Amino acid sequence: QLQLVESGGGLVQPGGSLRLSCAASGVTSNYYAIGWFRQAPGKEREGVSCIKLSDASSNYAESVKGRFTVSRDNAKNMVYLQMNSLKPDDSAIYYCAADRKPFGCMRTYFRPASEYDSWGQGTQVTVSS
Repeated sequence: QLQLVESGGGLVQPGGSLRLSCAASGVTSNYYAIGWFRQAPGKEREGVSCIKLSDASSNYAESVKGRFTVSRDNAKNMVYLQMNSLKPDDSAIYYCAADRKPFGCMRTYFRPASEYDSWGQGTQVTVSS
């Protein structure tokens, strides 16, 4: 079982930036991709971005394209989500999750949250003036 720990959340003003980190421990070689998801109060969990660990190909939700960038450092077992030009609508708990199945993160496909295998505890992001 993979353990995931998110960090980097906090309070930021609209237009500001945050970088979230997802630290993985355990047998990371069994996993193909890491996804970032978020859930705001009263809303369903939604996919934000995913990254394929082998070649760093990625996918983004339309709402964050051009503002968020996902990256990974396989040597450190870390995945990052750089979030720029933040908006109040970006406020949510952000989770990273790991996918043990292939073909779940491609340019044209982002596997839904329900099919991911391991989850972190989440980190709160609040965008407010």
